[in-house]
Amino acid sequence: MTDAPPTLTAADLIRDEARRAPDKPGVYRMYGEDGACLYVGKARSLKKRILHYAQGRFHTQRIGLMVSLTRSMELVVTASETEALLLESNLIKRLKPRFNVVLRDDKSFAELMIRRDHRAPQVRKHRGAHTLEGDYFGPFASTWAVNRTLNTLQKAFLLRSCPDSVYESRTRPCMLHQIKRCSAPCTGLISLEDYGALVDAANQFLRGKSRAVISRLSAEMQQASNDLDFERAARVRDRIRALSAITMEQSVNPQTVEEADIFALFSEGGQACVHVFFYRAGQNWGGRAYFPRVDRADSDAEILGAFLGQFYEDKPVPRLILSNVRPHEIELLEEAFSMKAERRVEIALPRRGEKADLVGHALTNAREALGRRMAEGTAQVKILDEVCEAFGLEGRPERIEVYDNSHIQGSNAVGGMIVAGPEGFRKTQYRKFNIRGDELTPGDDYGMMREVLRRRFARLVKEEEAGEGVERPDLVLIDGGTGQLAEAVKIMTELGVHDIPVVGVAKGPDRDAGLERFFIPGKLPFMLPLKSPALYYLQRLRDEAHRFAIGAHRTRRAMDVKKNPLDEIDGVGPGRKKALLHAFGSARGVSRASVADLLKVDGVNQALAERIHAFFHPQTRR
Repeated sequence: MTDAPPTLTAADLIRDEARRAPDKPGVYRMYGEDGACLYVGKARSLKKRILHYAQGRFHTQRIGLMVSLTRSMELVVTASETEALLLESNLIKRLKPRFNVVLRDDKSFAELMIRRDHRAPQVRKHRGAHTLEGDYFGPFASTWAVNRTLNTLQKAFLLRSCPDSVYESRTRPCMLHQIKRCSAPCTGLISLEDYGALVDAANQFLRGKSRAVISRLSAEMQQASNDLDFERAARVRDRIRALSAITMEQSVNPQTVEEADIFALFSEGGQACVHVFFYRAGQNWGGRAYFPRVDRADSDAEILGAFLGQFYEDKPVPRLILSNVRPHEIELLEEAFSMKAERRVEIALPRRGEKADLVGHALTNAREALGRRMAEGTAQVKILDEVCEAFGLEGRPERIEVYDNSHIQGSNAVGGMIVAGPEGFRKTQYRKFNIRGDELTPGDDYGMMREVLRRRFARLVKEEEAGEGVERPDLVLIDGGTGQLAEAVKIMTELGVHDIPVVGVAKGPDRDAGLERFFIPGKLPFMLPLKSPALYYLQRLRDEAHRFAIGAHRTRRAMDVKKNPLDEIDGVGPGRKKALLHAFGSARGVSRASVADLLKVDGVNQALAERIHAFFHPQTRR
C-alpha cells in the first residue's frame, strides 16, 4: 500500500500513483484517512483508470467526494480482466466499501444432499461448502422449501435421514419407519440393493425426471393390484401422491426452463430491490428479495452488474441467468461465470414467451418488495420516535437490545439477546448465552439475568478499551419488572455502562398483550395506550426475544437428550463406543453387562471394563 505524504493532496496522490501504475489489468483499492476502504474497482489498464481519476473530471459528485477523501491506494495486478472482475467481487463482498454497490444480508442457501460415503446413503439438509462426497441439489430459497422437499423424499422414497451414529446403533426400526417415512435399512428390513434403487429414483426425481419416476411407480402399483397385494399397492399409491403433491404445489413450473436463476431489478427513490427465483429440475425452488446498498447516481445496469458479481462469488452458477436489465459488462460477466463454472454460462434478457413471463413475475415481486420496505421504513422511523418519547430518550434509538431467559425448572437454562434497529431485526447479531453459573439456584431468574448482562457488557467494555469499533446499544429492554430492572442496573453500573437506558417490560395479568407495564429507573411504572404503534412494536420485540430464547433452550435440551452415557466415560472413544453398542445394542444394554461380558468386546481391557461397570454401578465403587 502506498501512503500519502502529509503534503500531498488527494489529486496529487492519485497522479503520483498513476505514474507508477502498470498498464495491465487488475484491481485497485482506495482508502480514507482512518484506513477504511472507500472503493474497490477493476480495470483493463490500471494506469489508464487511475489517470482518469487524476484528471479530475468526474461523472458524479459522489465520485468526486470519493477521490477527495482518498489518502492511500493499493493495486493488485491480475492475469486478465476476467480474473480482476472475480477478485473485485470478492473484495467488495468482504470489505463492503462505502462507495461501492454492496450486496447486503447475503446468507447461505440451503441445499439437499444425498451422501454417497455410506453403504446406505442418507438424505439431509446442507449449508456451506461441498466437502462431503455426495449429490447436492439446490439452492432452495428458504428453509420451508427445503423442508417440504425433504419430507416428500422421505414419504416417496423412504430414505433415511438419521446420522450415521444413530444408524449404526439401531437394533429395531425407529418411529420414522412406523409412520412410513423410512425403509429401515439399519435393521435389514430392506436389502442394500433395493435401498440403492430407492436412492437412484430419488436422484432422478431431483434432477427433473419426476414423470418417469411416477410412471414406474404407477406400473408397480398396478402390478401389486394384479397380484392382489393390495397392502403393497396402497403403500405405492401413497408414495405417488407425495410426489404428485410437490410437483403440483409449485407456483410456476416452466416447460422451457430446466435450470436457471431469474433476476429482476426495480429501483426507485435511491433504493433498489433485486428479486431472484431459482429453477432447478424444471421446478421453482423459491425466491428471495435483496436490497443492495446503492447510490442515486448508480444506473440499473451498474447495480445489477455489481450485484451478480458479488452474488455468485461463493455460489454455483447455473447454465442460464435471465434478467429484466442488461447488466453492465455483460460479456465480461459471462466469461467470468463460465470460467468459474467450467462450462458455458449465458445471461439473457427474454422479451417474449414463457421466459419473459418468468422475469415479469420476478419484477412484480421486486416492485412490491421495495414498496413494502419503503413504507415500513417510513413507519419505522415514526414508531422509533414514539419509543423515544415514551421512554424519555435523548435521540431515536438506532440499536435496541432485548434480553430474555428460558429454562425448565432451572435445567438447560439459556439467555437470549436479540437486536433491532430502524431497518428491522438484525438476526446476524443475535446472541445466546448458556447459563454457566454453578452457584445459581435452579430457576433463579435474577441470577440468570445478572450472568447474561455481566457477560454481554463486560465484553463490550473490553472491546471498547481495545479500541475496536463496537456498536453500543441505545436502549436495553429486559423481560421483567422492578426486581429484574434493579439487578440489570446494578450490573451495568458495576461495569461502567450506566449511561445506557434500561427499561423493564412486565407482562400483564394472565400475560395479556396490551396490558404490559414498563419500568424505568427513578420513575413510576406506566402503560402505553392500547392502540399505540410503539406498544405494538415493543410487543414484537419482546415476543421475538422470547421466541429466540425458547428456541435456544430447546436446542440445548435436544442436545442433552441425544448425549450417550458412554461419552462420559474416560477411555471410551468413538471406536470403543461403537463396539460396545454393537455388542449390547444400546447404552442400557451396556449398563446391564458384567465385567466378564465387557471383556469380550474388542478393545476393552480389564481396567476399562471395571471403569465402565463402576460408572453404571456407583454403589460397587470402593
